[in-house]
Amino acid sequence: MDRVRMKLHAAQVHQRGITGKGVTACILDSGICGHPDYADRIIAFRDFVNGKKAYYDDASHGTHVSGILGGDGRSSNGRYCGIAPGCSLIHLKVLDQLGQGSLENIIDAIRWTVEHRKQYGIRIMNISAGTTGEAGEEGAGRLVRWVEKAWDDGIVVVVAAGNMGPLPMTITVPGNSRKVITVGSSDQFQRQPRGNTNVNYSGCGPTRECICKPEVVAPGTEIVSCSPHWVQGRYYSAKSGTSMASPAVAGAAALLLEQEPELTNLQVKMRLKESAQDLGYPIHRQGWGMPDLRKLLQL
Repeated sequence: MDRVRMKLHAAQVHQRGITGKGVTACILDSGICGHPDYADRIIAFRDFVNGKKAYYDDASHGTHVSGILGGDGRSSNGRYCGIAPGCSLIHLKVLDQLGQGSLENIIDAIRWTVEHRKQYGIRIMNISAGTTGEAGEEGAGRLVRWVEKAWDDGIVVVVAAGNMGPLPMTITVPGNSRKVITVGSSDQFQRQPRGNTNVNYSGCGPTRECICKPEVVAPGTEIVSCSPHWVQGRYYSAKSGTSMASPAVAGAAALLLEQEPELTNLQVKMRLKESAQDLGYPIHRQGWGMPDLRKLLQL
C-alpha cells in the first residue's frame, strides 16, 4: 500500500536525523490549532478571513494538512508522524469554517508569502485549495500568475490537483500552472461514506493548455493526521483528498532542503522527478509517479 511504503520510508529517513529542521514551510489553508505535535514550531500566523491574531482552525482542514507536512507524532508515540517533523510552520488562513475561500484572500496570502520570504526564510508554500473556474477566466489567470510569481522568487510551490477526477482536464486552478509542483493522490480509489462504492477522485491532466499534470502523486485516502479537537482527547482524525497528498510532497521537499539547502526550487522539482516510482497508472493520472524518499535523499 502506498501510504504504508511512504510512512516506512519516512521513518527510515527520520532515523538518519533528517527531519526538515531549519526549513520553513508556509501553508495556505483553514487555519491551525495548537496541537502538541507541532505547536512549538509555529513561527507565524495570519488570518486573511476574520483578521484574528491568535492562531485557530474552525474547519479542521488546515490542522490536518499541517500535521501531514510537519507533525512529529508525539501524541501517538510516533505512529502518526508527518513527513518533516522538524520543520518550522507558518500558517495563513484563507479558508473559512466551511472550507471556502475567496480569490482575493488567497492572492493576498501568496503576496504576503513573497513579501516575507526572506524575513522568515520561507522555502516551501503548500496550497491544498483550488478553484474549478468559479472565479472566472480572469480570476483563475490572476491566481496562476501569483503562484508563478512565488515560484519565480525561489519558493517551492506545492499544490493539490483537486478531487474532480478521473476525467481528463480536471486539474483545479492553480494546479494547472506549468511551473508549480501539482500533486495527485496515489490511491486508486476512495471509499465513500455510504455503501461500498469506490470512486476514482484525483484530478487528472492534461490541462486545457495541454500541460501534463500532475507532476507526482502521494497517498491521499483515509490519511490520519492532527485534529483541532485534541483538547477533548481526539488527537487525530482521518481525511481523504489530494489536499492530503500535497503536504506529503511538501514535507519531502523540506527533508531534501534540510539535507541540501543550496538547491533551487527547480532542482527540487527535478529531484522529485528522478526519485519517483512508476505506479503503473497513465501519465496524466500519476505524472512521474510517487517519490521514493530514500532515493530522493540518496540514502
